[in-house]
Amino acid sequence: MLDKVKELLRELFTCLQSAKMYGTEHVLFKKALDRSYLVFQDALSSQNEIVIGIVGEELAFGKEILFDLSKLLNPSIIYLKERNIERLAFYRGLAKDELEKFIIFISGKKDDSSLALQEQLSLLGIRNIDVGKLKAYGNGLAKQAQESIKKLSLYDDSARDVSLALDNALNAEKIDHLTLKSSINNIVENLNNKDSDILKLATLKRYSLETYTHMLNVSIIAMHFSSRLGFDKEEVLNIGIAALFHDIGKLYISRKVLNKKDKLIEQEFNQIKSHTLLGAEMMLKYVDSLGQLPVVVTFEHHLKYDLSGYPRIAFAKKPHIVSLIVSICDVYDALSQRRVYKQDYSPDLVYNIMNKDKGSAFEPELLDRFFRIIGVWPPGAIVSLDNGMVALVRQENESDIFRPKIEIIAPQQDRGLIDLSERKDLKIQRYLDPWKEGKEYLSLIDNIIR
Repeated sequence: MLDKVKELLRELFTCLQSAKMYGTEHVLFKKALDRSYLVFQDALSSQNEIVIGIVGEELAFGKEILFDLSKLLNPSIIYLKERNIERLAFYRGLAKDELEKFIIFISGKKDDSSLALQEQLSLLGIRNIDVGKLKAYGNGLAKQAQESIKKLSLYDDSARDVSLALDNALNAEKIDHLTLKSSINNIVENLNNKDSDILKLATLKRYSLETYTHMLNVSIIAMHFSSRLGFDKEEVLNIGIAALFHDIGKLYISRKVLNKKDKLIEQEFNQIKSHTLLGAEMMLKYVDSLGQLPVVVTFEHHLKYDLSGYPRIAFAKKPHIVSLIVSICDVYDALSQRRVYKQDYSPDLVYNIMNKDKGSAFEPELLDRFFRIIGVWPPGAIVSLDNGMVALVRQENESDIFRPKIEIIAPQQDRGLIDLSERKDLKIQRYLDPWKEGKEYLSLIDNIIR
């Protein structure tokens, strides 16, 4: 249904744009109207109503926020909001002349009439379209949608602050450490021992391959992990900042090298390995404002627990505990992301790969604790069960990391919450990649960001 709604919105806004550009008597408008009405008929053949909301500058349907479509249709969204339209409801029985009258009405000059929008539509004979403000929309949906967008806004605002700080570090310019710490602190404030929404958001934004995003993700995961390990708030903040700069040296490396699909030649691999030394040298300039921890972590995060990594050191010295934490979070995020130079890894494969290096790359107790906190199947993962059902992972189980709390999403008549630790007759069979076989289930997910 979600795909139909997206098509409906594209055709509706194309029709509106045609009316504004060519007028409502032009043949291009008539053709756009015909296409739009056919899409409405198809969508409403299986639904009694279709309700669209505008929250901020984002389109929402059900509990889905249509971020990509909102970017595409942003001018039309702003146009509707200027006319106090934040909610559009279309009902089965919608006639073509009603849709035409509606487009003509909203494409015309802004009406300063004292009559409410719905009253004006009624006077035009439009009975199967309802518009208005968002406050009455969907039994609290507006509040939920606004909360989701608020969290995305927090992430994106933090990403901008991070990007500026990293750019300044690359250019050996002054870092506004107060703004940076405030941004990181905003994330700390939203980390919570029972349900880390910002952490889930980091896993959802893995469509980006930018090093900036990876560094921010590692910072978020490291703060969540360290807070659950018992570090106090100030320590968690310092760990977040150190994790944030862990790959600063890598930003010196050519992106052609970082994103190369073919096997790296020895010279290119040595370039990449040098990023720990480069990063440590860069962070030495900011010891007065950011402290020594970013220098230590930047230098040590590839040393490995058994010191078999790089850079090679002349004397045996156990890596700092924060370096060990960041190393785990760094590898976990890198393996979990979509990359041009590797296949997509399922969460259980990421777990298996990392556990092969337990005791060598990773401190054993820390790695075990990490997966008890994060879970093998992280919140937001789409999985199939051995009975053929499809589910969304809602919450990890520390007592049994392979058996999280899930929500059945297909078949829809079986929807419901299940704690797999209490259902030994069920188990997760495999992960459904949301870019591939899991894509068809995205429209069934009940507010995936929650």
